[in-house]
Amino acid sequence: MSLTVSTEQRGDMVIVVVAGELDMATAPQLQDQITDLLDKGRSRLVFDLAEVSFCDSTGLSVFVRAKNNTDEAGGTVRLAAPQRGVLRILEVSGLVEVLDTYPSVDEALAAETAPVTD
Repeated sequence: MSLTVSTEQRGDMVIVVVAGELDMATAPQLQDQITDLLDKGRSRLVFDLAEVSFCDSTGLSVFVRAKNNTDEAGGTVRLAAPQRGVLRILEVSGLVEVLDTYPSVDEALAAETAPVTD
């Protein structure tokens, strides 16, 4: 399966809509999009994961790298609407404690404090 990535600007936040399988073969595509956003000064990112059916450790590393890079730029990374399997890998890896994760894009956009996870 392939990966599609699109972006939508909402205020000072950029919603990065990711769909498909995020793995070793497709992670560079997402990484390139993130690098492009950061190069353009966009450092407040919400990743809409509602349509991500699979994510492996390579995909997780993209999110960790994005968080590190946005932290350096004074921005934020928020994950939104992960499917059960993706949320499970975030929990098992401990990254749900590192990456602010929200049940929906709207909640991720509205959040200014601690994340709310199911």
